[in-house]
Amino acid sequence: MRLVSWQPDDLVRRLDDVVAVYGEAMGYRAELLEARRGYIATHVRRPGFRAVATLTTDGQLAGFGYGYTSGSGQWWHDQVRRALAEPERRRWLVDCFEVVELHVRPEAQGHGLGARQLRALLTMAAGATTLLSTPEADEQRSRAWRLYRRFGFVDILRDFRFPGDERAFAVLGRDLPLPSPPPR
Repeated sequence: MRLVSWQPDDLVRRLDDVVAVYGEAMGYRAELLEARRGYIATHVRRPGFRAVATLTTDGQLAGFGYGYTSGSGQWWHDQVRRALAEPERRRWLVDCFEVVELHVRPEAQGHGLGARQLRALLTMAAGATTLLSTPEADEQRSRAWRLYRRFGFVDILRDFRFPGDERAFAVLGRDLPLPSPPPR
């Protein structure tokens, strides 16, 4: 497996694969995936866009992640902003890189791909802070939650409901930049 940095055109070119990995990882219905396809295609034009992908030796997409500078007028940013008090808004949203998606195919999970993708994405990110949202889950059993905690993400909002999704989410954040990994 190899981790690569993607430009916006790379992600758009592999959009079918991206949507398939997203659907497998999140367990979403086909009709929701079609709506997400359109959102993902427009995200590549956002300021500060950064993306990574994990490819198998034969070029198949095993995982991907992307994000961009979070800003007023963006749906996710505005939903989170409304839920935060003014001091938290200033702390977390003024100079923020939003991790929009980070997924690994279920059969490829548990091998460190998500951690490598997250580290690469956050290393490329501009901003003083980073935020992401993830479905609420048992933190000890969820691979995603264990990953985010290992990376130092802390609770910003818990049991948060985004319009149009019946599930509860957590919004997690951490300061940037990441510390350098220890030498091997």
